[in-house]
Amino acid sequence: MLKLLTYFYIKESRGKEMMAMLWAQQIMLGKKEYKDVPRLLKEKVKEILIDSGFEELVTDNSEK
Repeated sequence: MLKLLTYFYIKESRGKEMMAMLWAQQIMLGKKEYKDVPRLLKEKVKEILIDSGFEELVTDNSEK
């Protein structure tokens, strides 16, 4: 269901920004991990986390 909602929100111009902010918030709260962020949102979520001072949360086990 989350993937379907993500798809529809990304289709909108501001939807991508809103979804990235939602994912970043969930990561900051410890409810989600950066590695679980949909690939189309990763760059924006990374930018938001770094701007918010949470760059240590931007870790993806597949990135080596």
